[in-house]
Amino acid sequence: MVCKRYLPPSRLEGFLNQFDAAVKSTVGYTVQNRPIDLLKIGSGDYQVLMWSQMHGNESTTTKALLDFIPWFLSEAQLKYQEAFTLHIIPQLNPDGSHLYTRANANGVDLNRDAIALSQPESSVLRGLYESIKPDLCLNLHGQRTIYAAGNGGPSASLSFLAPAANEERSLTDARKEAMLLISAITQGLSGELPDAIGRYDDSFNPNCVGDSFIQSETPTLLFEAGHIPGDYQREQTRAYIFKAYKLLFEQLLNPKHFELDDYLNLPQNTVEFCDLIVSGVRIFDNGTQKEDQQIAVQYVETLDNEEIVFLPQMLQYGYKLDIRAHKYLELPTGLQSVPLIFDKEGLIKDSQFADLLSLKS
Repeated sequence: MVCKRYLPPSRLEGFLNQFDAAVKSTVGYTVQNRPIDLLKIGSGDYQVLMWSQMHGNESTTTKALLDFIPWFLSEAQLKYQEAFTLHIIPQLNPDGSHLYTRANANGVDLNRDAIALSQPESSVLRGLYESIKPDLCLNLHGQRTIYAAGNGGPSASLSFLAPAANEERSLTDARKEAMLLISAITQGLSGELPDAIGRYDDSFNPNCVGDSFIQSETPTLLFEAGHIPGDYQREQTRAYIFKAYKLLFEQLLNPKHFELDDYLNLPQNTVEFCDLIVSGVRIFDNGTQKEDQQIAVQYVETLDNEEIVFLPQMLQYGYKLDIRAHKYLELPTGLQSVPLIFDKEGLIKDSQFADLLSLKS
């Protein structure tokens, strides 16, 4: 099933209904009264709780579930079905998935609601955690195009985190287990993604769900689906996330030895990229014109008629920028004499520039 970045609940529903070997149930409702569905597959003693689209505009890990679930349920994978029981929430935030927003319909970031439990979606996840008592939790996310895998490194195509359980970032048993599992995944992908796998910031925040669960001594892995240059629909990233899921369960079933340093030596994510740098631009800013400038453009993802459009937003300009870009463009001669005008948010409104600089999907 090929799909673009927008994956609303209405598109997901048919997929979730097609598996006779899966038990589908509604475990709660959102702010806008959309059902939160749970898929239970497998019959093993080892219990895994995994949830995706806690942030509604992060659909890549959900798309990878569209590949992983039928793989797991195939006859060739009976050994996994007999060893594990998976409790999968494909979309914890269906309202945000429908609206293509990070937050839920009340504007709350569900990944900062682990203590307050102020939102119905947060309460659903916490209730499932307490009733299932999982042996492992998988917190499935997507990250922006701005990250590099380490200083000067390539775009972070994937990132992982074994969350901290306290301010000291102690290596608790649960955290060490998460680190070793991530090591198995990253080692398995290192040949295909050399130097392009990052380690997400491990600053402790008890309001974050992963930190909360690992603080309760449940090994928890954070997956971050990142960016491969040119892959704005995240189909290539989706394929690597699918492989990461498989590598994880292979390690759980047939453990290989890894060291904590295999995780700790992963390059930490750094903010180094924009989407596009354009050279040869005349800037018109607050009544002042500047010639031969570079502009750094970041795409703003906007829902339009059930499709995601990528609108150009100017982040900064200067004679020579020190930010890196996924793509570089020299402005055509005919536009170098035309002043670039942008609004107070930096969105480029002039039709000549906007058409040239917008991402064509």
